[in-house]
Amino acid sequence: MNVFNILIAGVGGQGVLLTSKIIAEAALLAGLDVKQSEVHGMAQRGGSVLSQVRFGDKVFSPIVNEGEADLLIGFEPLETARYLHFLRDGARVIYNTRPIGTIGVSIGKETYPADIHETIKQHAPAAQAFDATAAAVTVGEKRAVNLVLLGAALRHLPIDPAVVEQAITNSVPKKTLEINRKAFFAGKAQA
Repeated sequence: MNVFNILIAGVGGQGVLLTSKIIAEAALLAGLDVKQSEVHGMAQRGGSVLSQVRFGDKVFSPIVNEGEADLLIGFEPLETARYLHFLRDGARVIYNTRPIGTIGVSIGKETYPADIHETIKQHAPAAQAFDATAAAVTVGEKRAVNLVLLGAALRHLPIDPAVVEQAITNSVPKKTLEINRKAFFAGKAQA
């Protein structure tokens, strides 16, 4: 297998890092070489967070270069748009349509871009956009947006779905396993 490159973008507190841990664990369980890198924003909660996961027969670097991402999973529209230039031709984008305003938006110093979805569609015409937050609320935990998005992205991952499910079991705290599994299956239903 050639190297498969994934970007996971969101804001602090949305579960970006757990999602990348699950994908990396699934790749390891599948017998693949894996490298992972994370960039945290200025704030632990609310700041920009980007995680990069690369897996394949042999991976030399954890960094996804511009124009090389095969899949972008966006937890928030503006964070999704921020990384579109990393996509290769034909790359897939799955993103949550529910915006999270930055601190600047919250205090009225900035305006959230009204045309953000059009911007994403311009760069990724086949992007799959849905309200993953609403899907997470439906299963009983609005913080499980990350597993909803992972479930929706599953069909684009070149890893057996049963292996991803095992990685979820291995990676999430036992007390939250059932709700995370429900969120994952709610996301699979979106695919």
